[in-house]
Amino acid sequence: MKLDIRREDGRFVASTEAGEATLEYSKKDSGTIEYESTFVPEEARGRGIGERLVTHALDWASEQGYRVVPTCSFVQHVLEEKPEYRRLTG
Repeated sequence: MKLDIRREDGRFVASTEAGEATLEYSKKDSGTIEYESTFVPEEARGRGIGERLVTHALDWASEQGYRVVPTCSFVQHVLEEKPEYRRLTG
């Protein structure tokens, strides 16, 4: 399933048939970004949409040179499952 993810106004957004899946963030300073909250509509859960949203956001942070503060528990879970991204939290 193709998933188009866009960045807008402090969040990453993916449109699903059940509504918008989002990852909210805020910039803490010029080099740090905080991933605060992830939401996937209930009807769209269990399909990997949240994980794809988070990995997209982590890839973007890496490209931009940000250090990531993962206050969202789902982002923390993805980081535990994907050690290649842990360098972003250092």
